[in-house]
Amino acid sequence: MKEIVGDVNRLRPHVKTHKMAEVVKMQMDNGIKKFKCATIAEAEMLGQVGAVNVLLSYQPVGPKVNRLTAIVEQFPQTSFACLVDDASAAENISTTFLAKSKTIEVWLDLDVGQHRTGIFADQRALDLFLFCKKLAGVTPVGFHVYDGHIRDDDFEKRKKRSDECFLLVEKLLTQLEELGHQKPKVVAGGSPTFNVHALRDNVDCSPGTCLFWDYGYQKMLPEQKFNWAALVISRIISKPSHNLLCVDLGHKSIAAENPFPRVHFLNLPDAKQISQSEEHLVLEVGDNSKFKVGEVLYGVPIHICPTCALYEKAIIVDEGGWAKKEWKVIARDRRITI
Repeated sequence: MKEIVGDVNRLRPHVKTHKMAEVVKMQMDNGIKKFKCATIAEAEMLGQVGAVNVLLSYQPVGPKVNRLTAIVEQFPQTSFACLVDDASAAENISTTFLAKSKTIEVWLDLDVGQHRTGIFADQRALDLFLFCKKLAGVTPVGFHVYDGHIRDDDFEKRKKRSDECFLLVEKLLTQLEELGHQKPKVVAGGSPTFNVHALRDNVDCSPGTCLFWDYGYQKMLPEQKFNWAALVISRIISKPSHNLLCVDLGHKSIAAENPFPRVHFLNLPDAKQISQSEEHLVLEVGDNSKFKVGEVLYGVPIHICPTCALYEKAIIVDEGGWAKKEWKVIARDRRITI
């Protein structure tokens, strides 16, 4: 990540992939000070380890606003911020923080094509940013630009589509400067467009998957030379017929939202995944006579982020090959203490 972006101060990696305090500490030891998270629990984890700057990449509504206020109070050494894309939500955040005599930075979540969250990057976004500047209790500081819909295998195609989306952001930045306002900050992209936004000036990058990497992005983004760092271990539990194996890697053990394959077995790469249930994954292998029940398979998840959230801990293997310690996936729960 540091090599791609050039300046560690432009990194704001997402913690949703790993949800582990130990991984955050490793990043902090490498000079990374800014982080992005998706849940209140992840924000609390970052406060617990003393992260300098945390962006909750979510618009808090309902009780989450009170929980965010509590986190700001409990971890004063960390600067927290959140997203907004709605005037009434911004007013609610303002009212809640004012009641505690607090102020929180907010970033406008811009919709540049994914149509999941955010406000479209046109006059509506400009009006909302100016509206937030009039609110006490919140301080608008920048734009959050997530172009997660751009997933082309070819880098040049991916860059062209990302650049076209970013023109909307640049127009907003120019309009605000022409109105006499300080140029807002920008944090942009995830892992697919990480190396695109890294080429821009004055834009922070927020990749997440690359912390552990997975087989899906390894195939999709061949120019990003990350190595996977997290595997799932599975065992053959049955040989139901001459050409089939059943392993203990069901829906509860690996991210199952994608079509097959959902895992790439390093020591059985040609196995065809044909069915999966809560506890089982059935593989077609041709002749299964050379396999034994109990044999271990090492799998690289196709999608690592929701796979990590299925486990309460990770077993850490050191350079000598020994599994001597465990790291808790502490932020997989909806709540740590707050």
